[in-house]
Amino acid sequence: MRRRFVIRFFLLAMAFVYPFCALRVRAGETVHLSDSGGIRGTIIALGGGEVPDEVWGRLRQQLGDDGTVVILPDAAEDPMRASEEAELWLQSHEVRKVTGRTAVLDETVKAGVLESLRTARAVWICGGQQSRLAEAWQGTAMEASLQQLLERGGMIVGTSAGTAILSKRMIASGTEQPQMSTGWDLLPDTILDQHFTERSRLARSCMAVGNHPGCVGLGIDEATGIIVQGREFQVVGRGRATVILGACAYREQEIIPLSSGARADLTQFRRAARRRVTGIDPGITKAASVSVSSGSLVIVGGGAMPQDVVDRFIELAGGEQASIVVLPTATPRDETDLRVPGFLRQAKIKRVTVLNQRGKSEVESAEFREVLEEATGIWFGGGRQWNFVDAYENTEAIAAFQAVLSRGGVIAGSSAGATIQGEFLVRGHPLGNTVMMAEGYERGFSFLPGSAIDQHFAQRQRQADLLAVIHRHPGLLGIGLDEGTAIVVRQSKAEVIGQHSAHFLSGKQLAAIPAGELPTSAEDAKTFYVTVKTGGAIDLGTLKADQL
Repeated sequence: MRRRFVIRFFLLAMAFVYPFCALRVRAGETVHLSDSGGIRGTIIALGGGEVPDEVWGRLRQQLGDDGTVVILPDAAEDPMRASEEAELWLQSHEVRKVTGRTAVLDETVKAGVLESLRTARAVWICGGQQSRLAEAWQGTAMEASLQQLLERGGMIVGTSAGTAILSKRMIASGTEQPQMSTGWDLLPDTILDQHFTERSRLARSCMAVGNHPGCVGLGIDEATGIIVQGREFQVVGRGRATVILGACAYREQEIIPLSSGARADLTQFRRAARRRVTGIDPGITKAASVSVSSGSLVIVGGGAMPQDVVDRFIELAGGEQASIVVLPTATPRDETDLRVPGFLRQAKIKRVTVLNQRGKSEVESAEFREVLEEATGIWFGGGRQWNFVDAYENTEAIAAFQAVLSRGGVIAGSSAGATIQGEFLVRGHPLGNTVMMAEGYERGFSFLPGSAIDQHFAQRQRQADLLAVIHRHPGLLGIGLDEGTAIVVRQSKAEVIGQHSAHFLSGKQLAAIPAGELPTSAEDAKTFYVTVKTGGAIDLGTLKADQL
């Protein structure tokens, strides 16, 4: 079967790559990614040849005045010579404290190298043949030592073979047909390839990714590198880095070239690769209807919180007897405001608790569980919706949120806290909120099944943005909410309250329009929506609107 490649080229002027979770997991669907924060320390993977100036600068900064870099030359045919050359090369670029190889690699030397890694701030892994490197250190604590170096904020620089071995699934040799071996699992879920364009290695990398579902291919040209910190990486040097995502039932294989200066989110690509393994298109809903079977939703379009919206939320949560949980986790931990939101501070209610726990170990604590068991209402705060995904995915939190609805409570949220309530997550890319369909972050919490919810709608002229989502996934109902405006959803009825309007988009309204002919201006896009002003209501199944 002939493979088809979809090539996406990006503008050099872009500061980040044109970007692409299942939280309410459907049958047969699993996407696990516990380390959403990415790696500790810094990894620099070089494609071979000339080392970009940015790398020397980063290395010198890492070492400071007294830090040591350890050379691993064992991929070379003559490791001792390679070590001497690397030491001279590093010193010529003002890297002064270097530990190189001065003896044949026997058990005593191995122990000495491992000991030196305990205090080193950086490691330089030379080029050659990656299988030699793997064999030289097989059965030792090398990989664990490198992991520990990263954990304490160290730096690993690999060039050529030293890049290939950074991934557990390592291309050992081969031209078009890759011969695979086992490397060091320092960049999880990746397959790295070097000398990429110069030695025409696209075909072999594509095959390697195709044979290892769930992995992201990273091909790096000569005189080029990627600098990985946390969950992001940046391309530096004269060439390009190429990201490869394997084909699946609903997407073709994608080859994404990134020019020097481009930034990308490696966690997003890893999530995309894992999503593809499920074979389940995140834009296809299995919901029988766009409705809430029990409890209520208050979905706010951002901006101001009018008093009638506040009052309705508190009323649905139980009035003076309400026990409300506030989740501020749409913002990074170090930027999170742990105070009770202003609109709730003066409210006469029984209890308001702010929960900032994130990730499995924190979220499944007794405190988190007990507070949610007593909650009658939940408030999802504003920020970036993908942070909610990273905070609660694959934890008990999702079931605990749903349980609040099941016992007749209310879930509410504004801006990011509105979008997360839909089944399809729009604007979910970690590097920017302009990407409507960010592969890997396309699944919301599905409190309102069958929906894709956007906010700040008319005020930010977002009418055209939602068209492409619903055109591609016509089974979804698109909902755009103006600032200071909310819909209150009970069963399939949505009541519009607040200051402005809510806008509803069905795939039927776009069926006759080719994707390339969708309107791009907000004014032209308005005609495809059913707009309901405050004081009105609409049936989400039929889109029949009426005034209350």
